[in-house]
Amino acid sequence: MTVIADISLPADSFALGRLLSDVTGIETELERIVPLRETVMPLFWISGADPAVIKDVLSDDPRTIAVDQLTTTNGKTLFEVHWTTETDGLVGALVDTRGKILEASGTDKTWDFRLRFGSHSELSAFNMALTADNIAVTLRHIYNPTPRGDGAGLSTIQRETLLTAYDHGYFRVPRRTTLVALADREGISDSAYSQRIRRGIAGLIEQTLLSEESCRSE
Repeated sequence: MTVIADISLPADSFALGRLLSDVTGIETELERIVPLRETVMPLFWISGADPAVIKDVLSDDPRTIAVDQLTTTNGKTLFEVHWTTETDGLVGALVDTRGKILEASGTDKTWDFRLRFGSHSELSAFNMALTADNIAVTLRHIYNPTPRGDGAGLSTIQRETLLTAYDHGYFRVPRRTTLVALADREGISDSAYSQRIRRGIAGLIEQTLLSEESCRSE
């Protein structure tokens, strides 16, 4: 059963937060972390600080292989960093427990994460891994995102389509990806992918909102 956990970490308790903790007034929004064979690649948006200063801070770290400043929009700059795999326990714990970062944002003081795990045991293993690495974690909220009903309104493909779109920021404002990019991942047309999303959303509405209205009218 899928588990969603909202946690908080001190900024100096993991690699990225520790690097940026000396930059006062900074606000960071994590796009995603991609673990590769030889490196770990985080992408993140930064505001409230000079992009050139941030690039210097990231480049000076001995674990940094490369830093790319990708784009700037609405006062936010998107960075891509390639690190060695030996970065911190947070990334390792996520990889080992198959945890997914749904949302993450932070300042120079603290970071908030929303994580998804496949089971409570995976969440427990993640927490134990952080504890073993002396990473102070605060569990703010935990819940199982189970829709009303038995979920029969969604096919496996529709469910996975919505989760993939959500993970890659399609439903965020502003959007972090496009239908074309998501469709390319699946090897289908953007029109076909759009239909999957619409049908999946329709199924969720039927299971949740319409179900609630039905309960109210009884």
